Amino acid sequence: MQPEQELINERLKKLEDIKKLGINPYPYTFEKTHDTIAILDRFKKLKKEEKTKNKVSVAGRIVSLRRMGKASFAHLQDASGKIQFYIKEDDIGSTQYELFKKFDIGDIVGIHGTVFRTKMGEITIHCTQMTLLTKSIRPLPEKWHGLKDVEARYRNRHLDLISNPETKIIFIKRAQIVSSMRAFLDTKGFLEVETPVLQKIYGGANARPFKSFLHDLKMDVYLRISDELYLKRLIVGGFEKVYEISKDFRNESIDRTHNPEFTLMEAYAAYWDYEDVMKLTEQMVAFIAKQVNGTTKCVFKGKTINLQPPWQRLSMIDAIKKYAKINVTKLSDAEIQATLRNYNIEYEGDYTRGIAIQLLFEELCEDKLVGPVFIIDHPKETTMLCKTKRGNPQLIERFEPYVAGMEIGNAYSELNDPLLQRQLLEEQARQLRAGSEEAHPMDEEFVQTLEVGMPPTGGVGISVDRITMILTGQESIRDVVFFPFMKDTSPK
Repeated sequence: MQPEQELINERLKKLEDIKKLGINPYPYTFEKTHDTIAILDRFKKLKKEEKTKNKVSVAGRIVSLRRMGKASFAHLQDASGKIQFYIKEDDIGSTQYELFKKFDIGDIVGIHGTVFRTKMGEITIHCTQMTLLTKSIRPLPEKWHGLKDVEARYRNRHLDLISNPETKIIFIKRAQIVSSMRAFLDTKGFLEVETPVLQKIYGGANARPFKSFLHDLKMDVYLRISDELYLKRLIVGGFEKVYEISKDFRNESIDRTHNPEFTLMEAYAAYWDYEDVMKLTEQMVAFIAKQVNGTTKCVFKGKTINLQPPWQRLSMIDAIKKYAKINVTKLSDAEIQATLRNYNIEYEGDYTRGIAIQLLFEELCEDKLVGPVFIIDHPKETTMLCKTKRGNPQLIERFEPYVAGMEIGNAYSELNDPLLQRQLLEEQARQLRAGSEEAHPMDEEFVQTLEVGMPPTGGVGISVDRITMILTGQESIRDVVFFPFMKDTSPK
């Protein structure tokens, strides 16, 4: 294989030769009549060597070339698939064929012609006219067919999409997932809204934010970590059902299920509690699966999962009892701390019983939750935006849906007591001042909004990325995000 720069130089020479022929190698437009898949489907009943008079016009990238003197075969790939075309000097003339000799794999061309089936049985376009639409200067990488290097695929998604048709299918399904999610919520009476990405005070989750500076107002600003507090303002303002599908940002770890920039759907409904939101969640996920895959069943890591409602409900305490064989209700705080040490589970900050229980659950149970299952009734210390559980003030009416060992969302019976909310936020602000990077800052404007009065409300946040992973069978979030964040490897 020649060095890449030599190949680039050869293509630059061809580019100059094309210009000398009086041809613009980068024209403005091309009128195509068909996608390749439509041609393949329409003429699939053609017999070998059967010809038609049907004229078609297609455009796309050359992905294979087989030159044979004065006649050649090539494959053209567009957004829908690829098709073979046959080009012969006697049919298009010597000038056009001379131009064709300057073509390379990777060039984008327009082809006019008629359809036939070859002796080998392949549906093919017999080219009668050809247009160069883009001369490719940089060659596709060696063995680009089925590009498998994971890092190369993530860093060069354009090459991944050209070479791996299955990658394109994943992202088509992702778009369908978002569309189906919107359709479901719209039919349930929810209104899609937009809230600020840049915020004076971040909130709605315990997370470390990305920080910037707004020069015109000389103030610090943050990329949102959640949409929650602004969506609740809209509930206070009189909207009863709202949702947003948005990019959120958390300055945290990057791993198989986390990317610093991620897509979240948050929905809030007045006069609902977490039981109502559980029903909405399981119905929505099942609807999306049916719309996108035609079934509520999916396969992840070799396991078949049925997303059909109703989903199992299991309290966090019962989950620990079932999967870790630990009854935390019978353990003292000292015994819980000893259990954390026994499992080498790190605990940062001031000890609270509820956070310790949550850590035991996360470390010992999460990966076992093939589900789908709602983990309900979390310890009260795990969030300060949720109402306490009716009949047990040590717990809160919170649930997390789990599928394939992944948490795919978070939901509450939303706290709407402004006095208690102020108290809890002030405690979080104290922890923030004490050095906790993920504590929730005090948001005086939000508390004052609650003081106006927010009706009983149920809310949920669902990870679009993780839903996509599950419905497409992808084990890494990087496989369902077009451009995942990667470590900088450029020369310094």
